Amino acid sequence: MRSYVVSFLASLMLTPALHAETAQNYPSRPITIVVPFAAGGSTDALARALSNHLGNKLGQSVVVENKPGAAGAIGAANVASAPADGYKLLVATSSTHSILPLLRELPYDSIKDFTPVAGLGVAPNVLVVSPTLNVSSVAELIALAKKDPGALTFSSSGTGTITHLIGEQFLQRAGIEAAHIPYKTGVQALGDITTGRVSFAFDSVVWTLPQSQNGKVKALALTSKERSALAPSLPTMSESGLPNFDAATWFGIMAPSGTPPSVVDKLNTAINDVLKDPAMLDQLRQVGAVPLGGSPETLGRLAGDEMQQWKPVISQLKIKVE
Repeated sequence: MRSYVVSFLASLMLTPALHAETAQNYPSRPITIVVPFAAGGSTDALARALSNHLGNKLGQSVVVENKPGAAGAIGAANVASAPADGYKLLVATSSTHSILPLLRELPYDSIKDFTPVAGLGVAPNVLVVSPTLNVSSVAELIALAKKDPGALTFSSSGTGTITHLIGEQFLQRAGIEAAHIPYKTGVQALGDITTGRVSFAFDSVVWTLPQSQNGKVKALALTSKERSALAPSLPTMSESGLPNFDAATWFGIMAPSGTPPSVVDKLNTAINDVLKDPAMLDQLRQVGAVPLGGSPETLGRLAGDEMQQWKPVISQLKIKVE
């Protein structure tokens, strides 16, 4: 028994040294980045661009694994339950990490079960209206809605999605009414705006700007704090009469809770370096995003703050999804 106790105590004394050595030599094998959506979307595109550059920085291969389902919950749960060693990471978004926990019961806690690593980018959404409305500004849209309460409609890519919540927040802030029409995708949601069957929508700058440029919809304002280089002449919602209106979509990297701080710091430094690469910046522009970067704490605050932003909106409207 005595020899067992001595061996046990010796192992405890060695544990910190073993962790330090593991962190120092990290990574010694391939890293997996889990995308909680199917291949082909903006989140997947960012993950694949990041994996190429991050692998070069770390001297180890970085692979992307798509685990779609349950609005992102399946992929997130897979990472939450993975070993906290930095070899399995999650591409989190505002929808999956800050909003989804407010809409349904999840097998994990998006705050407690993850360690923030680094932000990737922030993408604004755009308020677009049907050309049939004959309005050219946010103020004119609000005035039209007040003139005929309940006559307008707005579409989204589904109940509880970021585009739905931004629309509801707009109605609250503007003091107007409009019926919500959910679709399965943002592309479908925009389709009926071109014909006038739907009055307006908030959607990704990537999808909306081309539609606006060819005259199928009319872009009125960005939902971000600042204007976008993709459309420098387009005002923000704040500039359009709704001060402090900020509802952009963020992308970031999360690791399982308990990942060694030294591993998190190494990943954070590498990701911040990658975000300075012209090729990565070009990929961000292609999905309508600007680089975020910063410390792990910055990403953690962003996720927490956005959860608090949408909590009263979801609670007041009693929005729930299965």
